[in-house]
Amino acid sequence: MDEAHPGSGDWVFVDVGFSQNKSCGILEPDGRLDCLSFAGARQRLAELAVDSDAPLNLVLEAPLSACFSSDGNPVGRSIERRGAQTRYWHTGIACSVFISAAYMLRAMLERNGTRDIRLFEGFVSFKEKGVKSDHRLDVGRLRDVVWRVPGTGRIVPPDALRSPNAARVASTFEVCGLDLGVPPVILVEAQDMVVAGQ
Repeated sequence: MDEAHPGSGDWVFVDVGFSQNKSCGILEPDGRLDCLSFAGARQRLAELAVDSDAPLNLVLEAPLSACFSSDGNPVGRSIERRGAQTRYWHTGIACSVFISAAYMLRAMLERNGTRDIRLFEGFVSFKEKGVKSDHRLDVGRLRDVVWRVPGTGRIVPPDALRSPNAARVASTFEVCGLDLGVPPVILVEAQDMVVAGQ
C-alpha cells in the first residue's frame, strides 16, 4: 500500500485479455498506450522485467486474490458486489483472465531479472450493459486512480477484501505454486469519466 503512488517507480497497467486478437490494453511507463494480443502483451511484459534500478509496479486487471469460506468453498470478495450485481473472482470470464495473467507473470519471472516487481490488481467492472469494453480506456482509468485524479476510484488494502462470509483471503497464484501474497486492488469506481490528459 505504501508504494501505491506515482513516484514509487515505473508503472505499467495491463487490461488482461486471452486472445490472438488485440484484447490486452497496456499503458507503459513511458506513457505509450497500446492494444496488443495476449502473446504481444506477454512478450512486452517480459521485456519490461529486465534489470533496472527502478522498481516496476505491475497492475494486472485480473483477479489476483481469492476468498474462501470456512469449509473451503469459493466466496466473493468485498469489492465484488454492487447492489444486486456481482462480479466474482471465481465465475465467468474472471477464470480465463486469471489464467492469462498467470502466463504473463510467468513469462516475466522466467527472465530471471533483478528488477523488483510490485504486483497490484486492477478492478474495472460493473460497466453499463451493452457498452463495448475499451481496453485502452480501462488502463487509463486505472492509472488515474493511482495518480489520484478525483472521483476515479480508490485503492483497497488487502485486509479490506475479506467479505463477511469469507474465512480466508489468499493469492490466486497459490494454485500455481506461487504465493505472491495478496496485492492491493486499484478499484475504478467512475465508469463515465474522461481519462486525464486525453
